[in-house]
Amino acid sequence: MAHPDHGHHGRHENDGGHDHGHPAHGHHTDIDWAELAPFLEAQAELFTPLYEQALFWLGKEVTEPGLIVDAGSGPGVVSCLFAETFTGARVLAVDSSEPLLERARGRAARLGYADRFDTLAGELPDVLDELDYPADLLWAGRSLHHLGDQRAALAAFARRLAPGGRLAIMEGGLPPRYLPRDLGFGRPGLEARLDALEAERFARMRADLPGSVAEVEDWPALLTGAGLTHARTRSFLLDLPAPAPDRARAYVAASLSRLREAFGDVLDADDRATLDRLLDPGDRASVHHRPDVFVLATHTVHTAVRPG
Repeated sequence: MAHPDHGHHGRHENDGGHDHGHPAHGHHTDIDWAELAPFLEAQAELFTPLYEQALFWLGKEVTEPGLIVDAGSGPGVVSCLFAETFTGARVLAVDSSEPLLERARGRAARLGYADRFDTLAGELPDVLDELDYPADLLWAGRSLHHLGDQRAALAAFARRLAPGGRLAIMEGGLPPRYLPRDLGFGRPGLEARLDALEAERFARMRADLPGSVAEVEDWPALLTGAGLTHARTRSFLLDLPAPAPDRARAYVAASLSRLREAFGDVLDADDRATLDRLLDPGDRASVHHRPDVFVLATHTVHTAVRPG
């Protein structure tokens, strides 16, 4: 269930995971996930240092897991990081998009993990009923907020854990930053205004989900309410300083292009013109050329344990 990230939950469009993501109940049937896959992969690959920090932290909490489930895996970038980190574990990538799971299998094969890497296609959380045995670690990287009833989904996730198994969800964090507040043209503070539009879009997305239930985003309390214990939270930073490397610059251009497409009709003329300059490869002030482009992002992981 790869899903482009939304709002204050991550302004960049997904978190390859699908952090890897996409809507869980297929209500966005106009999205071509096969077409979006390269962007999801590029994003997750760029954010790999952040994911590695998170997995290192989880590795100190989970010893020798037998089964790791990546719920909402998208094209499998993070799933394969789990296979790399936990060398004795079987990894199951779960997503509602078969084209993305096909890419996940291909990645696992290229990296040498095919013998302990499987995929499962279906809608979360119900598809988890098809697991052969409980998970020792269930990871949901920005996939939970695409499920209408998040409390019920957390309870379903918790039921699929082995006694002593750990649930880890990546939700929240801070909006990313790519540019200085004052670009030298246009009104200062463009990214803050884009954040506000993304927050509104995120709220609409949540409200439009099937079975949507408004929920206070107190994730430790929600995990405890799902019957889990020892709730913990930690945030992880991606800091790629200016001048950004080429792949980071390409990611910033792709992200801003998607925002221009999403909000072009509601931005004022000045902000539209600013975005157009930032995206014009022929303009020396664009993100393709300017020396002050960077990537700074923070993702937050919440984790808790099923009593054994």
